[in-house]
Amino acid sequence: MKHLNCVIVAVLMVGLLTAAALAKSFFKVGDPAPNFTLETLDGQTVSLAQYKGKVVVLGLFHICEPCLIQGTELQKVHEAFQGKNVQVLGVNSAGNSKEKVKEFLKEFPVKVSYPYMVDPKKETDKLYGGGRFIPNVYIIDQDGKIRWQRVGTMEIGAAEVIKAEVEKLLAPGKSGGAL
Repeated sequence: MKHLNCVIVAVLMVGLLTAAALAKSFFKVGDPAPNFTLETLDGQTVSLAQYKGKVVVLGLFHICEPCLIQGTELQKVHEAFQGKNVQVLGVNSAGNSKEKVKEFLKEFPVKVSYPYMVDPKKETDKLYGGGRFIPNVYIIDQDGKIRWQRVGTMEIGAAEVIKAEVEKLLAPGKSGGAL
């Protein structure tokens, strides 16, 4: 029985490591970020392409505890870069209704003030990895290329880590430079 438990643990560990490796390799740094057009919770139409020329921090979420935590971290990023050439965007990529998403956002410990969109057809889940690992955070440079991503791992998706990555892209001489 002890041997069987060791085998089961070993198989689970290999599976988790494989999943983690896959989760970190949906895109290569420098790949173009897939465009999408969705509606925000307040009814505005937003397209990723409209933010070309800005650094975009894109969070893809479902209605779950890890997504609540990551969405709260993105609010900190949004507040830190207000007035700068940075746009934070949140997407409920699970196909939930506006009403359910609004109820979910009420659970956040902070008020979300960055544009938060709903994706009833789950297009962003398909474009950005199929929703297997949630939450997803991508940093997209001024030219529309993915420069950083963290998929399903919040510890390295904390606000301070994201802010440091954004600062690199805002530095003079980087993609698009500081505007």
